[in-house]
Amino acid sequence: MADPLRRYLSELVTVAGNVLGDELCGAYAAGSVGLAAYQPGRSDVDVALLCANPVPPATARELVARLRHEALPCPARGLELVVYRREVARSGTPEPGFEVELNTGARMDFRASYGPAERPPADGLFWYGLDRSILHQSGQALLGPPAADAFADLAPDDLRRLIVAALRWWLERPVPPGDVPAPGAEDAVLGACRSWARLRHGVWLPKVAAGRRLLAGAGPLVDAATTDLVERSIAARDGGTSPSGPQARAFQRRVLTDLTDRPA
Repeated sequence: MADPLRRYLSELVTVAGNVLGDELCGAYAAGSVGLAAYQPGRSDVDVALLCANPVPPATARELVARLRHEALPCPARGLELVVYRREVARSGTPEPGFEVELNTGARMDFRASYGPAERPPADGLFWYGLDRSILHQSGQALLGPPAADAFADLAPDDLRRLIVAALRWWLERPVPPGDVPAPGAEDAVLGACRSWARLRHGVWLPKVAAGRRLLAGAGPLVDAATTDLVERSIAARDGGTSPSGPQARAFQRRVLTDLTDRPA
């Protein structure tokens, strides 16, 4: 982990402790940091905090004020922080179940939500259960017990349902028309690879590793066009040309069909 990121996470835990006091019982790096795939200049910083009890509204707002980018500058594209009660994290529930959600950063739109009721269903309610599944496997403890003890994984049927919901949600997003590069389309392609790898091989992988795993699988999804698309998407994460939006959506549809027509 790079020193600026390490310092930032240390300061974040300190600030959270100052606001939450003894209620703070865990802090975990998730996402690309937890999966050892953090890419400076591209990746977000994903953090989950655990508290012992529900967070009072005034405390929740103070936490947001103290951790937003303007108060604690994030060295990455942005911070995606979620606060859960300890019992929710341990329950294995597929429901969102969060206390506070904060998105903030120099290249990220600010957003603060205080409970699932403030999260529009159209924005997706599947993220949280999937994120906790990744935390169970690969979360990096900054404070508190190991992530595998702090977060329960999802039941197989719930995991499948949320992954399918995520793929369908992405397929409903608008994409630029035509065969022109669409920045971000590479993440759509590799994110679909990661969903496929989790259901087919039982492991959450970083996006690039998931793309490699799919190509190595030599299954019905892999042909010359898929190989070119995945390799192009991997190269785009290091400055190469992104695939087009229609190419990414067509691949996502193929992955969704594979996962729904051929249950594990």
